[in-house]
Amino acid sequence: MNKKTNLMRIIVCGMGVVGQSFLKLLLASSSTLYKEYGIKPRVVACVDSNGVAYSPTGLDLEKVLEIKEKFGSLKAFDGPKLPSDNYIEDLDAEVFLELTPTNLTTAEPGLSHIISALRSKKNVITVNKGPLALSFSSLIELSDYNNVMLRFSGTVGGGTPVLEFAKHCLKGDKITSFSGILNGTTNYILTRMADGLPFNEALRDAKEKGYAEANPSLDIDGDDAAAKLVIMANWIMGYKVTLRDVDKMGISNIHPDEFTKATAEGKSIKLIAKCDKKDLFVKPLPISKDDPIYVNGTLNAVTFKSEHSGEQTIIGKGAGGMETASSILRDLIEIKENMTKYQVN
Repeated sequence: MNKKTNLMRIIVCGMGVVGQSFLKLLLASSSTLYKEYGIKPRVVACVDSNGVAYSPTGLDLEKVLEIKEKFGSLKAFDGPKLPSDNYIEDLDAEVFLELTPTNLTTAEPGLSHIISALRSKKNVITVNKGPLALSFSSLIELSDYNNVMLRFSGTVGGGTPVLEFAKHCLKGDKITSFSGILNGTTNYILTRMADGLPFNEALRDAKEKGYAEANPSLDIDGDDAAAKLVIMANWIMGYKVTLRDVDKMGISNIHPDEFTKATAEGKSIKLIAKCDKKDLFVKPLPISKDDPIYVNGTLNAVTFKSEHSGEQTIIGKGAGGMETASSILRDLIEIKENMTKYQVN
């Protein structure tokens, strides 16, 4: 990193909602980043599935956003050509952002992107759950071997600092277990079902409000929550597990009578993810309305149980472009602080 100017050169791979939100956040907070954290971010490349925007001296982010919005792709961007087809390894940059869509079957192309960036000694920030859910341990080992950082705050909780809370706020204590609601889409659907809507109508309502994708299987089958559970178990508890280790059940086959019974007992059915020494599961369970993790709508909530400080609960939004972009910014600041710590005077 340039010691005199504190430049932090960034490659952004993936220009969906989160990628565009991150560029907007950089534009809005560039002066604060420099004043408070000594960071001068310079985005040297933005890549989407059809094109690339590149400038070794730093891109005009407003122009990139304008072209993306107008054409839906960066193919129309008129600028310098990449010096190499292997832009991840060959471009000079301190940080690589992997923001492509999650693939929980093969983790590609995100997994290959992250491996290439780490091997070329770039710090990596990702919000892509696939690579971490399937290859967490090997990626952490690769980042340690190359003396760079791999950060992924946005993979769990979106803008809510779930991972940071467990790692930093409970530092010095030992977390023995945690449980929570990790998927806002299913929480919204279950909230509407508790109001009396059948599953299909509740799902349709979630789609109309933009909470559920056209193909919502990752959410309603429990895969998204399971991926987040794996990331948390590995990062917070020091486990070495993958998706195959999670006992998983979705929400599409819950009988309406189960909601009636839960209501009569002062409870409601939620998709609960749990990790302790015995269990690693995602399944719909009735929980008390007095439970700290009982939240409705699209909120997420996690309760951490630790040896000395007891139970601590964190609640917040689990998704959203700008919220997730804020988690990337937190990771960027942590990387800068780490680089400064080891910087040779």
